[in-house]
Amino acid sequence: MTVADAPGVSTMIHAFAPGRVNLIGDHTDYTGGLCLPIALQWGTTVQGHRGGDRIVLTSTLDGATLELPLDGSRPEQVDGWGRYVAAVAHEVEPTRGFTGTITTSLPVGAGLSSSASLEVALSLAFGHSGSPMELARSAQRAEFAAVGVPCGIMDQLASVMGRAGHALLIDCRTDEVVPVAIPDGAEIRIIDPGRPRTLAGSEYAERRAACAAAEVLVGSLRDATLEAVESIPDLVLRRRARHVVTENRRVLVAARALRDADWASIGAAMFASHASLRDDFEVSTPVLDELVDTLARTPGVHGARLTGAGFGGCVVALCEPGALADGSEVIASDGARIVH
Repeated sequence: MTVADAPGVSTMIHAFAPGRVNLIGDHTDYTGGLCLPIALQWGTTVQGHRGGDRIVLTSTLDGATLELPLDGSRPEQVDGWGRYVAAVAHEVEPTRGFTGTITTSLPVGAGLSSSASLEVALSLAFGHSGSPMELARSAQRAEFAAVGVPCGIMDQLASVMGRAGHALLIDCRTDEVVPVAIPDGAEIRIIDPGRPRTLAGSEYAERRAACAAAEVLVGSLRDATLEAVESIPDLVLRRRARHVVTENRRVLVAARALRDADWASIGAAMFASHASLRDDFEVSTPVLDELVDTLARTPGVHGARLTGAGFGGCVVALCEPGALADGSEVIASDGARIVH
């Protein structure tokens, strides 16, 4: 124990965790599949002092202040963003209180993992000291405890393991993370049509359950063949499984294409991914479909797709530099950290 961490001594902490945008590979992580996200330059900052016997946090987003006893409150006893604070505190079990603020540069409800960013930043601020994978798993458990969403590991792992200038090829079965350098010659842009979504109360859990039901019939979707998937009698389960199997293949195509600066191939994979999320997984929306269709007809756009779990949120586009004025350019950035 350092002097700064000794009981009764106040310690200033500045923890930052980025959001993420997923280039390709959605609804694959919870079946042990593949995905290709990047950590963003935007994220959540939790800043304040360790000390005392209570957690007191003020959000600059809504001005609300939360106060919790150090021994914790159950997430269901707390409202709004406070549920995440309570869930993370239960996971980390801090021995000292924390007083400070939460700020974010991420749009909430845009499908850019604002909740994972918050969970990871809170975990670091409260003193989580495990490995990067343990940090991601702890934040994943906090997500489920806070809002009941049985999410995969992609969001939290991308926030923790982000690397500047690289996408992350994540194998969610082995937890292997392979950085893939993003070559010069293209921009990644996010276009937000302004239709926020929340996974709590959405059909996310139903989609995960459908994948689990399909695996009872054909085995792991990570290993299943398309021939096996097409033999599933139930049409809905067949479509859900087909998306996962083909999406894993598209991730590998996209990762190879990214390494080779083969923009046409990665763009085609992105458009095919959106079509699969729209038709087989049924998580797109008319607004997102219209936006992707427009981008497909826009000169200089290589590919576009909805990003994240769907049911609203943003579109990610890969394009020639300067081809799009809409949206915001995103930069692959480093992962979560304590800022000194």
